[in-house]
Amino acid sequence: MPAPKVWVTGLTVGAIAAVVALAVQADKGTKPAVAVTARPSAAASPSPSAKPRPASTAVPDSSGTGRRIVYSLALKRVWLIDASEAARRTFAVWPGTVDPAPGKYSVSLRRGDPTTGSDGVRIEHIVYFTAVDGVNVAFSNAVDGSSPPPADGARTGGIRMSAADGSALWTFGETGTTVVVVG
Repeated sequence: MPAPKVWVTGLTVGAIAAVVALAVQADKGTKPAVAVTARPSAAASPSPSAKPRPASTAVPDSSGTGRRIVYSLALKRVWLIDASEAARRTFAVWPGTVDPAPGKYSVSLRRGDPTTGSDGVRIEHIVYFTAVDGVNVAFSNAVDGSSPPPADGARTGGIRMSAADGSALWTFGETGTTVVVVG
């Protein structure tokens, strides 16, 4: 009769072979897709019936390189891009009535304490990066998570997002961080 060590070794080798065989079979199957996007809730969405478009989550080709915040005017979307060119987060935004021109900017000022925006809404996590005809343009989120449409005729430069996205942009967008605005 073989020694107990031989039996244990044989059983261990057999178990490892079985696990490897199962892993190889599992690797041949379909893989779940992981989305990078984080979207605001349907209640806060500007068009709750709209289906997300996969192409809208790809980082725009014309957005430069390096660590940056990318804002697409056409897609109403922001990307937080790290130094390795990976999109750490992307999300939909609700712009005000004054848009910045496409180009490269830098975060010039940050204000974390809640204040009242030019539209009368309490906002926080304000990240300023330019001004257009005397109107400051900045990313922010409403303290209560809402995103009401700008008042008729009001000139507002706030680019609003959900509270979770506002917190992420606040953490990412330190003073001096590049902001690239694309059409």
